[in-house]
Amino acid sequence: MAATPAPPQAPPKPTWDPRRPEPAFPWLRPTIRIRLTLLYGGMFLIAGILLLSIIYLLAAQALRNGNQPLFKIVDFNALRVTSTDCPGVDNGNLSLSEFNAAISACIDHQRQAALDSLLSRSLLALLGLAVIAFAFGYAMAGRVLSPLGRITRTARAVAGSDLSRRIELDGPDDELKELADTFDDMLERLQRAFTAQQRFVGNASHELRTPLAINRTLLEVQLSDPHAPVELQQLGKTLLATNERSEQLVEGLLLLARSDNQIVERKPVDLAEVASQAVDQVHAEAEAKGVVIRGECKPAVVQGNGVLLERIALNLVQNAVRYNVAEEGWVEVTTDVQHGQAILVVTNTGPVVPAYEIDNLFEPFRRLRTERTGSDKGVGLGLSIARSVARAHGGHISAQPREGGGLVMRVTLPI
Repeated sequence: MAATPAPPQAPPKPTWDPRRPEPAFPWLRPTIRIRLTLLYGGMFLIAGILLLSIIYLLAAQALRNGNQPLFKIVDFNALRVTSTDCPGVDNGNLSLSEFNAAISACIDHQRQAALDSLLSRSLLALLGLAVIAFAFGYAMAGRVLSPLGRITRTARAVAGSDLSRRIELDGPDDELKELADTFDDMLERLQRAFTAQQRFVGNASHELRTPLAINRTLLEVQLSDPHAPVELQQLGKTLLATNERSEQLVEGLLLLARSDNQIVERKPVDLAEVASQAVDQVHAEAEAKGVVIRGECKPAVVQGNGVLLERIALNLVQNAVRYNVAEEGWVEVTTDVQHGQAILVVTNTGPVVPAYEIDNLFEPFRRLRTERTGSDKGVGLGLSIARSVARAHGGHISAQPREGGGLVMRVTLPI
């Protein structure tokens, strides 16, 4: 009889716990709440002790002044007295009741003067302590919250495209250090993800371009044969146009993937020169469609990638020429510096664009009142690429309908 096989063993439990180990005495952890409580509680206690000490010294001084004799006996037999604080008792013609009344009034006056002096000095002492307390509290709060400033500066550096930056916060194991360590872990994962994406884009660029280039070469060789049948030449031209469209689509997708990342290497780029080059490239197409390109390009130097910025201008000018009116159409291209920012504006005549369709224009493969396929004007990625490139440079692009038809495209980039 065959032996019964033993049931499968359960997999061993992992010995590593990714969670942070709990301290033996969590209530002894120097958290921000405990540190702030001790700090401000200690400051309040010290301020109270100082204030009480000052009031005690002022009260002792007031009591010493109040214990001074109000008058001096000049002639004991005649009961003549003299006083600098109570001039009314110097008169020797006072009766006993009048003398006692003058002495009581003088005592009340001196007591009130001592209380007024104590109050005024106490207020001055309180004001001085308040100024010192606010200054010391401001300094200590800045010291306690300085890690937040460090985290903020690192986050801004990362937002500016430097994913290699880390906070690496030192100090007590409190909430701020835990936040900084968590942020560092997130940056590490983001850097790995972006590195993998760049590697994928590079590999995809090669793998997708190579077969399309081979197809184009084979079709061009076939079309160059003068003895090829007419039907074969017509089919070759159709396939060549389809292959060219596929190449444009691949180039657009790869550029869109690259432009979604921040620009690491930046150089001075003049938007006026970029716009002029874009106009030169579209000039022949504009003449063929009867569209006039005009405008004034003033110098507007920004820090960025010249190739990508040229792609923004080229896409906008191409769209302005292609989606224009059949007769008397025009495109206006201007560059300028306004309010510390570089501005590129492309305005064109064309069909009326509803305001609710503006946002859809920047979506990939979206065109105004057209399908995704069947158009020879492009692959539907021009404005998507322009928006991604603008965001990668820290700017933005906006569109608004022009009165009478057409669009006004505005690109704003930081200088």
